[in-house]
Amino acid sequence: MILSLDVGNTQIYGGVFENHSAQNGNEKMLLSFRRNSKQGSSSDEVGVFLRMVIRENGIDPAQIKQIVLCSVVPEVIYSLRGACQKYFKITPFILQAGVKTGLRIRYRNPLEVGADRIANSIAATHMYPDRNLILVDLGTATTFCGITRERDYLGGSIIAGLKLNMESLEAKTAKLPSVEIVPRNEVLGLSTIESLQSGLYYGHLGAMREIITRMTNECFQGAKPFVIGTGGFSSLFDKEKIFDLIVPDLVLKGNLIALQMNQHHSNIK
Repeated sequence: MILSLDVGNTQIYGGVFENHSAQNGNEKMLLSFRRNSKQGSSSDEVGVFLRMVIRENGIDPAQIKQIVLCSVVPEVIYSLRGACQKYFKITPFILQAGVKTGLRIRYRNPLEVGADRIANSIAATHMYPDRNLILVDLGTATTFCGITRERDYLGGSIIAGLKLNMESLEAKTAKLPSVEIVPRNEVLGLSTIESLQSGLYYGHLGAMREIITRMTNECFQGAKPFVIGTGGFSSLFDKEKIFDLIVPDLVLKGNLIALQMNQHHSNIK
């Protein structure tokens, strides 16, 4: 079995997959979990948590034979690597600069592209080859990526995520409370909580629609791309039909494909 980890700014998102050589994004995920990715966590804290969550879901941690991770928080990588080595006897494969991705990165500085965005792009181009793609990942930040059918990673946009927007309103105002982020059927709120929920939901929806439309015109000359939503908040917008497909675990699948593409890379022990 393979443990795949995505280290984000606020959470570690992980999943355990069956160990086989498929590279089309259809790998079977046996379990998934999330944990706060707070900086300062020791390798022991992380290692004990990983073994516990795997065991409590009915899987023997000894069945984990490979570990792959991507991270946008460099400070956490050291603890995670140590946890994997101490508690699983495995040196993890890390999706980072210099490994094979199958993508041509058109950023001015390719090293600036987040590893999670690369993992998403790897998975999407394998699941939907020969298609122009826009990927929208709704996490701490909401990121947009444009990728051609030739696997050119063109670039994208980044905006503050839903939770970040909500926390900013709470922190910077005297009377606005923290609210649950939920879909709203009406834009008109009849209370402060409803008004906040409406503004968060429809403000984000409007931003996504505008950016997707502009990226479609700039990247693909108006020809409709295949739009994939992913990340923890993507399912909130399912009814809006702005995504052709929602794949919540896209980044974890991209990690697996990168691992398979780099089986003989020196980063894998």
